[in-house]
Amino acid sequence: MDNNLQLTELLKGQPHQSIACGGVNFLILGTAHVSQKSADVVKSLIDTKSFDTIAIELDEIRFQAITDQNRYRNMDLISIIKNKQTGLIATNLAMSAYQKRLADQLGVEPGAEMKQAIKSAQEHGLTLWKIDRSVGITMKRTWRSLRFLEKVNLLFGFGGFFDKEQISEQEIEKLKSGDMLESTFNEFSENSESLFKSLIDERDQFMAARLQQAVENNPENKPQNVLVIIGAGHLKGLHNYMQEPIDTNQTINKLNTLPPKSIWLKSLPWLITAIILFGFAWGFATNKELGMDMIKTWFIYNGVLSGIGALIAGAHPITIIAAMLAAPFTSLNPTIAAGMVAALVETMIRKPKVHDFEALQTDAMQLKGWWKNPVTRILLIFVLTNVGSAIATWVSGFKIFNQLI
Repeated sequence: MDNNLQLTELLKGQPHQSIACGGVNFLILGTAHVSQKSADVVKSLIDTKSFDTIAIELDEIRFQAITDQNRYRNMDLISIIKNKQTGLIATNLAMSAYQKRLADQLGVEPGAEMKQAIKSAQEHGLTLWKIDRSVGITMKRTWRSLRFLEKVNLLFGFGGFFDKEQISEQEIEKLKSGDMLESTFNEFSENSESLFKSLIDERDQFMAARLQQAVENNPENKPQNVLVIIGAGHLKGLHNYMQEPIDTNQTINKLNTLPPKSIWLKSLPWLITAIILFGFAWGFATNKELGMDMIKTWFIYNGVLSGIGALIAGAHPITIIAAMLAAPFTSLNPTIAAGMVAALVETMIRKPKVHDFEALQTDAMQLKGWWKNPVTRILLIFVLTNVGSAIATWVSGFKIFNQLI
């Protein structure tokens, strides 16, 4: 059968768009992330040998997650804590747990079409482009784009997210026509323009720029026919952006850059530190006993509340003591957090074993599993100790201010 006829037959009923850009023919296939049919179509399309390049809606982190079965086993927890990547790891674990629950419920592993694309591209010796933006950048830009109440809503909504026994029909339908990240935060993204922009629209624009950049960077060896495999929810947006002239490098750099924090947010931790230190100095200058009372207030509140945070997270007694001793000092140094100290101590005292890493996905499916597994417990210690320390800073700060006046 003629290749064009074969492609036409395979694409019947499948969401897709064709577009020529920079002398390259792009076939954009919109897939369902929980559909075996999508995976079968991907395999059949690549088997026609009509394409010399395959582009997939993955970044390097999610590519490794799909292809490396030992990714969690090889995690370096100490480096993760020191590099302040605990939030990213926790988010990835939450998404992995969500995907595993979907697989258990539906019998189809989410992302099967991406796995098939990788496998088929390797079998046919085709060039493989990973065109999505880093999930870490996406989540950070998402977080910074949210208003305070949206952040609170997102955080409090996570408890219910873990304890759902069944994925709702609405969420499944979202995955059939949408995007994994959007579906994970489904109930929030529906009512938040900021979430939609960072989770979907920005990535449509980023992937369009990456495709055009890949062509521009290979003028002498550019591909002729590229199969682009993305979630169906990106199809319209990506196709629209592919029709527009894009300054690819500028667009990619812009969308890879974190929005700057406001001067107020940047200076607030240092301002608090300055006020507290000034309060100590003023107290001692006024009355030595008053100065000592302020010091006691600072140490007691920071030590106790940070220790309570570590205790709630299930920390070892030595870790709790370390949190209590470190918090009064780290709260005066915005570059280091009490949670980092506590998490590092916990890691050294109760170092997770290989089987703990292997059980991560299963344990992360339920909220109580985050306390059961030593790896996720360390992440909780980091977060909850910092929460206790932050509350203590504000409470003791107000107490000290009241003592001054």
